[in-house]
Amino acid sequence: MDYASSDARGAGPRGTDAPLPHGASGVKVVIVGGFGVGKTTMVGSVSEIPPLTTEETMTQAGVGIDHNPGAGGKNTTTVAMDFGRISINRELVLYLFGTPGQERFWFLWNGIFEGALGAVVLVDTRRIEVCFEVITRLEDRRVPFVVAVNAFPEAPQYPLPDLRTALALSESVPIVTCDARNRASCRDALLSLMVYLSNLAAAQETA
Repeated sequence: MDYASSDARGAGPRGTDAPLPHGASGVKVVIVGGFGVGKTTMVGSVSEIPPLTTEETMTQAGVGIDHNPGAGGKNTTTVAMDFGRISINRELVLYLFGTPGQERFWFLWNGIFEGALGAVVLVDTRRIEVCFEVITRLEDRRVPFVVAVNAFPEAPQYPLPDLRTALALSESVPIVTCDARNRASCRDALLSLMVYLSNLAAAQETA
């Protein structure tokens, strides 16, 4: 049985205490990106348990504080983190932590990133510039990451090599496309991170 396709739920509140498959190991992965790029959507789409979210309605108090160009239709925001879980196979379970996108909540990143094995950076091509600081922070923390371009229907499409250049990404950093609304697509993006981490570990062993 492929646990990644299982629809089992835990017995506790909201299913969050569902036991891991026997013999499986849990790995912490962080989903990052600017405001409104689809982090909460991705966690909710791919999680095999009902996701925990900290979405709050945006108010006039954020006007002049939060800079959210291109996300005018969004009226909620993550103020702490999102949490979900997905079993990749019988041996590997990913705990997913979505970070808040607004800069005034970035102080929470210190706790969220503690113990994280790697990260997925979600990118909206309508607002590429909002992920520059996110990528810089990951590089400063030496957190391995892959970039996943979220396929918003109305967003312009660019060749991935052009996006790599625009984001000043190393050739070694994977960049993929995904649809944060689609479970299989999100799972593929997470798998690309797992393959990248495995390759990094193998390279370190042979160095």
